Amino acid sequence: MKTIVIPQRYVYAGNLILVNAKHAYHEKIAKCSLAPVNAESSNILLERRAAVLLSKLMDSIDGWAQISFVSGWRSKREQEDIFSQSIAENGTAFTEKFVARPDHSEHQTGLAIDLGIKQPNIDFIRPDFPYSGICQTFRGKAAMYGFIERYPKGKEDITGIAHEPWHFRYVGMPHAAIIAKMGITLEEYISFLKRFSYGKKCFDYQKDNQRIAVSYIEAAGTKTECELDDKLPYSISGNNVDGFVLTEWRDGNGKR
Repeated sequence: MKTIVIPQRYVYAGNLILVNAKHAYHEKIAKCSLAPVNAESSNILLERRAAVLLSKLMDSIDGWAQISFVSGWRSKREQEDIFSQSIAENGTAFTEKFVARPDHSEHQTGLAIDLGIKQPNIDFIRPDFPYSGICQTFRGKAAMYGFIERYPKGKEDITGIAHEPWHFRYVGMPHAAIIAKMGITLEEYISFLKRFSYGKKCFDYQKDNQRIAVSYIEAAGTKTECELDDKLPYSISGNNVDGFVLTEWRDGNGKR
């Protein structure tokens, strides 16, 4: 066993950070390494691992010829400009449904991508990404590569954003698969994981012959300590709220 010490600032960094109207993005803490999604779309950037997996997903469905990358990472300044321009052109009611305020946009994290079916004219705010054809094929395989449809229909009261079938968010595996299987949002998932407090019980996810254990660690002041098995691979992400999500890859029997 080994003791892991997690600084409090890491609450605001990682693949599972919840960024919405209530929880702002902490840009200076959660800075990420960016990369273009592909050579042809060099102006569309994502967090490096998200970009790699998005590219692999596109390769797996041969989607390059039919799907366009509309918007990836945005600077705070760009988000300010988009928000202001939408207010001027579309009004406040429309903008608050479809455009997040600066520092409350997932696009600033580098973990979100807007997609559209390739066509001569693509709406930047609401690109067409239907539940059919290649778009639905992408949607059906997204969780396998760590992506979720972030703003599903019927969950507007929870996310605070209107239904956006074109907006996908990288959260990584197994979290994308769990969220997709449960039919919940990231808001609901972060809340759900608090039932699985580290050291008491964990949520087990079975993948092939391996069990993956997911648990919640509440932030404890300036530094949070936890004991981990040094023989097991693991990852830790902040939730951008009040703690961390621990993911441990265990053996097929669930043993640590």
